[in-house]
Amino acid sequence: MSDEKPPPSLEELEARLKKAREGQETSGGPGKYHRIPQSPLGIAFRIGTELVAAMIVGVGGGLLLDRWLGTAPWGLIVMFFLGAAAGILNVYRAITGLGFAPGYGRTREDDNERPNGDAH
Repeated sequence: MSDEKPPPSLEELEARLKKAREGQETSGGPGKYHRIPQSPLGIAFRIGTELVAAMIVGVGGGLLLDRWLGTAPWGLIVMFFLGAAAGILNVYRAITGLGFAPGYGRTREDDNERPNGDAH
């Protein structure tokens, strides 16, 4: 236990953060229009994964809930539909681009539209 190094000081941490921020600005870090291009096959795999994962979580949760509470098929049925709804919602978010950054949706500027609907 005596071999532990003391934690870095706040000044060292601040210097490292400043250096990282400067590097991000000069390298053209994530900007407004910076997105990793996805191939159609990649999008298809993402959609399939989203649906399957949501269904596995829903059905698995329903089975566990039924076993814990002893409520025969009702937990499975309810959680199946909740898992299906979650999967469809995740696919919708993936397709419309709402899943790229948590908490941020697309704006009209992202769609290249003016407020009156005319294209730039």
